[in-house]
Amino acid sequence: MGSPTAAELLDRCSFPAAGTAVTCAVSGGADSLALLVLAVESGCRVTAVHVDHGLRPGSSTEADVVAAASIRFGATFRSQIVVVDRGANLEARARAARFAVLPADVLTGHTADDQAETVLVNLLRGSGIDGLAGMRRDRHPLLGLRRSETAALCAALDLDVVSDPMNDDHRFQRVRIRHELLPLLESIAGRDVVPILARQADHLRGVAELLSELADGVDPTDARTLHEASPAIAAVALRSWIQRETGSSHPTDSASIDRVMAVVANRVRAAEVNGGYRVARTAQRLRIEPPANDGTGPGSRSHPIATPEQ
Repeated sequence: MGSPTAAELLDRCSFPAAGTAVTCAVSGGADSLALLVLAVESGCRVTAVHVDHGLRPGSSTEADVVAAASIRFGATFRSQIVVVDRGANLEARARAARFAVLPADVLTGHTADDQAETVLVNLLRGSGIDGLAGMRRDRHPLLGLRRSETAALCAALDLDVVSDPMNDDHRFQRVRIRHELLPLLESIAGRDVVPILARQADHLRGVAELLSELADGVDPTDARTLHEASPAIAAVALRSWIQRETGSSHPTDSASIDRVMAVVANRVRAAEVNGGYRVARTAQRLRIEPPANDGTGPGSRSHPIATPEQ
């Protein structure tokens, strides 16, 4: 069987309508280059953005790879430079820096393989249903494709592909999931588990969206309302509120939600959640307190209370 063509792969992609202006995050790897090619093939007006983190020698030349591909396929090109210091949580901090300079509706080249890894990462984090539902298709149009297919497309088009050594660095949890856990699961199951995990994410996404609609009418700052709501709906309302107010890139884990529900039930006065933030209670109202900068404990200044998104 020959290499797939862009037209053949598009049937399993979820790009917006032809003529739509889209921004694609393009690192120069096979997945993101395939995203660029397929976005153009879909008829979208494409701007490719390369973000240089400066984390390895010669990283600035990778923008040239993306620029050349953009010219070849008729996309607009833009380069961004961010500064990420080495240290703990490097992968997460690099991701945060990258998305800080990209538009909120940027498209990324994540595939079904990435979706399966994301489900497992979130499972190990103790995420709730939002985390186990994985990534949404609206910003990840290649979730119907496999990593092997994006690589084959780039090879067929004779594209220069950037290789990121971080993708093989076993100090990172996602890399160990990719190279150790997934092969073990496939050995135990006797089959390819990526489609199974990706389908489970799709099923759970539908449930998560339904619960989110039901939770829209719940005030996450009202302890009485939360106490009277279904536990599943209360958890969704709290998770959305906490993630939005703390600016976390990950859904709040289930253990944190359980701690906050103890505050709701008035068993404790406050509970720590993402990144040192606390949810505290005064009378019937909950508020989020930011971490203190002086090391003396949570700050007394509360974040403004946000209303549920419509």
